[in-house]
Amino acid sequence: MRAILKELLQLQEVDTRLNAVRARLAVFPQRLAEVNARLAAGKAQLEKSKESHSTALKDRKKYELDVEQWKEKARKYRDQAYQVKTNEAFKALQHEAEMAEGEIAKSEDRLLEEMVSSEQYDRQVKAAEKSFKQVEEEVRAERTKIEAEKTVTEKDLVELEAERAKAVAVIPEDLVDHYQRIAKKHGGVAVAAIRGEACGACGAHIRPHVFQELSREDNPEPYHCELCTRILYYIEPPATAEATAQAAAAHTSEN
Repeated sequence: MRAILKELLQLQEVDTRLNAVRARLAVFPQRLAEVNARLAAGKAQLEKSKESHSTALKDRKKYELDVEQWKEKARKYRDQAYQVKTNEAFKALQHEAEMAEGEIAKSEDRLLEEMVSSEQYDRQVKAAEKSFKQVEEEVRAERTKIEAEKTVTEKDLVELEAERAKAVAVIPEDLVDHYQRIAKKHGGVAVAAIRGEACGACGAHIRPHVFQELSREDNPEPYHCELCTRILYYIEPPATAEATAQAAAAHTSEN
């Protein structure tokens, strides 16, 4: 049984590394999603800047057209004023011309504001394009790094799965099933060492007769912790310097 316990410990060690590799693999989609989100955010900011710039240009053209239309009306009213024969009609057309010129001034003010805004949006677009280009380069580099790490991790997974298959092959099938049920219940840890006559995993006290059986080289069957149900094993603690000296002294006296 002690030999089988060693095989189980080897299997558990492989499973621990295997679980760590699988955990690393599970993170890659999230990492890629975060990188893609950064790129999408940069693109959205660029599109927003371009849209604002486009709107400003449209408004600018509108106000340019307004200025020209009001100028045309003012010229028309002035020309008509000199063609009428009554003073009242002349004054009315002069008033319309003055009103049109007032609208010209308003439109020109709005046009100037839009020209200033258009220049600001143009600078924003250029800044957003520069920022987006930088984000693209960073994202491209990060994707390359993530894909490289993923490739290495996938290779590790294949190698560990092969190593696990070898470890499982030398253990009785029913014991492997038993081990896997316990491991699933306890986060991958199915085999625990006895430490100070207690379960090294949960700390539960081990009955003296169980401890004695596990201390034997030829104990015939696995024992389980009565609290957590993990398979227990016992490793003889290394001899202390004092114990070694006493043993040597006893051997010398016997000779």
